[in-house]
Amino acid sequence: MRGKGSLLVIFDCDGVLVDSEPIALSVLGEMLKGQRVSLCDDEIADRFLGRSLGAVAETVEQEFGVRLPEDFPAMIRRRLFARYEQELQPVQGIGAVLDGLARRGISTCVASSSQPERIAKSLAVTGLAQAFGSHLYSATMVKAGKPAPDLFLHAARQCGFSPANCVVVEDSPAGIVAAQAARMRVVAFGGGGHAQSPAFRQKIAALKPDAWFDAMPDLLQFVDGLRSSEDSLHG
Repeated sequence: MRGKGSLLVIFDCDGVLVDSEPIALSVLGEMLKGQRVSLCDDEIADRFLGRSLGAVAETVEQEFGVRLPEDFPAMIRRRLFARYEQELQPVQGIGAVLDGLARRGISTCVASSSQPERIAKSLAVTGLAQAFGSHLYSATMVKAGKPAPDLFLHAARQCGFSPANCVVVEDSPAGIVAAQAARMRVVAFGGGGHAQSPAFRQKIAALKPDAWFDAMPDLLQFVDGLRSSEDSLHG
């Protein structure tokens, strides 16, 4: 968490900092097929995008009557990490945006549904780890993951901010709902490789986030607008 100003920007990881969702959804689909759960790409994304592996396991058991093996998360992690090493890229422009937020004295952290090991691996492979230090928060740290607000509220408390002074950057319906439940501003990022289908974009639009952008540098303009509004209110 660089800086300690009046605003905290909370980043989701997959699909926001790193363009990992197409890889992750592909691996999940392959692994579920091996467990006799066959879903098309759109169905995988609709059910599981932005959800923790615990939530995935619950949904699979409830909807398909299949109990995933205890080592399912470890199996996914091994296959996923191997592909990350070969394929994973940071979201275009994110490095410059993180530098821009730091120059403005704005604090940042990560709050992701992924396990801590996956968050750390994603940031290490893409060279983003130093931007956040130890301020990485996982759904494994709270009772309920997204779409519950617990994770975002936990991240805010750990960083010393009230929900009113937080902005969440999310790419999934579950994450947007979680941020709104936490009473935080939320901006939808639609620039990831998984976020281009009309059905997905309609679902995001229906949730009415505070802003929506497909180019990460637009986040700086949004933040500058918030700061200008606050300055005028206190001027």
